[in-house]
Amino acid sequence: MYFNKIWHAKAFIALVCAVFTLTATAQQNINVTLLDKTSKQPIKDATFVYGDQKGTTNANGHFSFIYKKGDSMYFSHLNYGQWTLLDAQVKNLIGTKTLYREPLTVDLYPVTIISLRPKKTPQEELKLEYRDQLAHDATSILNQKPALNSIRKGGNYGFDPVFRGFKYDQLNIVLNGAQSATAACPNRMDPPTSQMAPNMLNRIEVLKGPHALRFGTGFGATINFVPEKLGFTEDKDIYGRISNGYDGNGNIFRSEGKLGFSGKIYDINVFGAWSQGSDYTSGNGTSIASGFNRGSFGTNLGFKISEKDQLNISAVYNVARDADFPALPMDLRNDDTWLFNARYDATFNKKHLKYWNTTAFASFVDHLMDNLLKPLDPRMLNAQTNATTYNFGGRTEAKWVYNKSHLYTGADFRKEGAEGIRERAFLMGPNAGNTAKDNAWQDSYISKTSLFAEYHFKIKETKFVLSSRLELNKADINDPTTEFLAANGDPQVTQFNPSFSFGANRKFGSNLSLGLWVARAQRSGGLTERYINYFPVGQDPYELVGNPQLKPEINNQLDITFTWQKKNTSVNVDVFAAYLQDFISSFIDPDVRPKLPMSPGVRRFTNIEDAFKTGFEINWSQKILTNIEHQAGVAYTYAQDLDRGEPLPEIAPLDFRYTLSGSFIKSKLTPQIIFRHVLEQSRISVEYGETQTPAFSLLDVKCAYQFSKSGNLTAGLNNIFNQNYYEHLSRSVRGNNMPIFAPGRNAFVSVGFTI
Repeated sequence: MYFNKIWHAKAFIALVCAVFTLTATAQQNINVTLLDKTSKQPIKDATFVYGDQKGTTNANGHFSFIYKKGDSMYFSHLNYGQWTLLDAQVKNLIGTKTLYREPLTVDLYPVTIISLRPKKTPQEELKLEYRDQLAHDATSILNQKPALNSIRKGGNYGFDPVFRGFKYDQLNIVLNGAQSATAACPNRMDPPTSQMAPNMLNRIEVLKGPHALRFGTGFGATINFVPEKLGFTEDKDIYGRISNGYDGNGNIFRSEGKLGFSGKIYDINVFGAWSQGSDYTSGNGTSIASGFNRGSFGTNLGFKISEKDQLNISAVYNVARDADFPALPMDLRNDDTWLFNARYDATFNKKHLKYWNTTAFASFVDHLMDNLLKPLDPRMLNAQTNATTYNFGGRTEAKWVYNKSHLYTGADFRKEGAEGIRERAFLMGPNAGNTAKDNAWQDSYISKTSLFAEYHFKIKETKFVLSSRLELNKADINDPTTEFLAANGDPQVTQFNPSFSFGANRKFGSNLSLGLWVARAQRSGGLTERYINYFPVGQDPYELVGNPQLKPEINNQLDITFTWQKKNTSVNVDVFAAYLQDFISSFIDPDVRPKLPMSPGVRRFTNIEDAFKTGFEINWSQKILTNIEHQAGVAYTYAQDLDRGEPLPEIAPLDFRYTLSGSFIKSKLTPQIIFRHVLEQSRISVEYGETQTPAFSLLDVKCAYQFSKSGNLTAGLNNIFNQNYYEHLSRSVRGNNMPIFAPGRNAFVSVGFTI
């Protein structure tokens, strides 16, 4: 009895102490430090609101508050965006005393961010999109958004992205803001996006319009493939994953994996992926030649030289074999690509200079295509083209922080070149037994040297961005042909391209924000537009000949953005209008004879004096119930050649998407229904051989289940009703003008594990 009384007394005293401690904690000031997650530097001038308390972080990132049970804490900063801490997170902050936040460098721009690794939910450790990681072509991930389409010359490989009708060199494709690759195939079987290995990426940023100039002249948009950041750990750690998938229609097998080792001063990983498939069937049972073999292998080496200095070195080897391209005169036989990248990051405690990074990169493509396996009847000739390209350069950038503004300044250099010979061995006709050689690229090259700056500042409730880029563009050919010189004269050209952008974004209350963006971007022609030597690389079978004397094309664009957001609802609207001067296009020249006897004629690249584009993207998401949400998106572009008075070619029709998603069993079970409807495209360019495309509707279902802490299973059915359809931007099968129909009904499954 005596000991029971003592125990009860001690318990009572402990309870009183606990209540007293909680009461004291609730009443006393809690001091917290807000730090940049990457550089670990203090974040000053961040505002917070917590119930009736509000304040701003000081020069050391410090702020204080008194805990209020049940309240959420709201933060806002020019460089780091807006975010919220729920009550449970505030309690955790009381114990850690430190809050980390990643900078948001794209939060102001009209931007679409496709996350390949969505953030972990509070309940679960793992939340990965294995289907994205298993993709063998990064453009297929971009096509998830209605505003992004692709030109398809093959069934399963080499998709070339199109955004608002801008394509090829009008889109700035970069890896981590610097590196790219140059297509070696004149018909772009190997566009730059095909060289971006999805399983090494964290997200894809689509910076709309010509407004973001830090990473290059994004004439129509900049598509930035962002790899995963280095993850140093206090203790030695091993991490990794392995994923496998199968698609029934096309007999496609996919696999990918990653293994890494991390510690205080290193983060080293290796990764690999392999995919292969055969012909698929369309909705009406038509077999589409679409076989392919694709692999990506690489390593990423990260070293923390000091607390303020990091070095990241990466190497990626991409390989493709025997990929079918039914819309082209040849198929891909071999494609071997190397991408090397080294980046050095340094942070500073200077008054204004906060960080400086420098990147050096190089990409090399070796590409062989031929017609040896194409079912030609009669077979008039055997043809093959062995082409190589290089793309190398460097980029350096510094960030300067001031009281209520920050500035990016930097310079970059890039040189790209291509060479390749087409060989035609005649089997029939008067030239039987002879071989002709055609110089496709003429060993052409382009170098770009640029200075850029981007200034973010705030006046009252309005955020502003000023961006500029000054580029010196030089181009020439080392191995010109006689007929090319006769058609064009001097191939050497130097052009100066200034580009400017101004944007403003203002919040009205806590739910509404409006943005206004105005830009003038100038772009010189690419290797194909300047130096291609009588090759059929367009939508029709006409041979195209380059024009070194092309004027730079100019895009004068306006974007107006509208965002309305409440707790469970978000609406984003982007309306744009672009007046295009000296727009680069082509016309049929009846005075020039083609090289191939089966070619209907020759097109010459030229400038259109005036063209116009306008359109919109609307995205709406809403949480219906605690575990159910839905999203809707629609995109449309109208484009007109003002000189000829007809539509510009290769403009996708209105595209509508609707997604209904659920999250059950503590977010372990996530079913999804996706509906897509595309309108008929009747605005076509007869000059370019376009034909009208009928409307179509699709319904897909998929379900992901996290069966363990480290395991995830995904299964689904695409094109449930076996719709027979084709995209407007898909090319026609060569020889019979039959469109490349999309896959019919397709069942798929994938499974992944992580450690």
